[in-house]
Amino acid sequence: MKPFLLLATRAEDGAAEEEYESYLNFGGLAPHQLHRVRMEAAPLPAIDLAQYSGIIVGGSPFNSSDPEAGKSALQLRVEKELSALLDTVVAEDFPFLGACYGVGTLGRHQGAVVNRTYGEAIGAVPVTLTAEGRRDSLLDGLPDTFDAFVGHKEAVFTLPPHAVNLAGSPTCPVQMFRVRQNLYATQFHPELDVAGLLTRISVYRNAGYFPPEEAEAVMDSVRPARVTAPPLILRNFTARYARYGATRCSA
Repeated sequence: MKPFLLLATRAEDGAAEEEYESYLNFGGLAPHQLHRVRMEAAPLPAIDLAQYSGIIVGGSPFNSSDPEAGKSALQLRVEKELSALLDTVVAEDFPFLGACYGVGTLGRHQGAVVNRTYGEAIGAVPVTLTAEGRRDSLLDGLPDTFDAFVGHKEAVFTLPPHAVNLAGSPTCPVQMFRVRQNLYATQFHPELDVAGLLTRISVYRNAGYFPPEEAEAVMDSVRPARVTAPPLILRNFTARYARYGATRCSA
């Protein structure tokens, strides 16, 4: 099979390595099957989509809806490069899965309104599939309602008419959506288990998700969580598009 491409933007090595290992583990991939590019470290190289089965965009401390004047030069570069890549990805309906930051990148690229109305504190929330979500094969095997880990300052406020809402939570109406047939974004983190979330709480304790002095209490609040369904999305994605990539390779 052709490898998948993980586009990452976490500058903190501990969080970046944990994220990569999570995608390997829950995606059922060996290291040679997941090529990672850390976009925060250097400009994005030329990407030949023909070399990959699909693209995964990991989470990020960046908020796409922040005022342009307040964004760092690094964030502006990353956003420009991702937008240019999405021009081709969307035009080709190339397999794409964006987790959390994917909502801001794919969503804004497609005309969604993304703002801070539906931000959610770090923790587990119940996510419920829509009728369209229950029919989407990327969600095969997931129950109609399942717990998922979230922690985000921004979210989709309004989807464009051509996007399909696949899932929502009581505090965030758009938890997952699809564009065309092969382009997906989740607001929740399908790659996170409790251990992974504890790493991120520690790493990002000063990032404004909660008062820094409350980090230990936030950790204690998530330790009892039983979040098992979301990783199946990653396994479905890699299984479906490994075959898709092989078909394109042989065509």
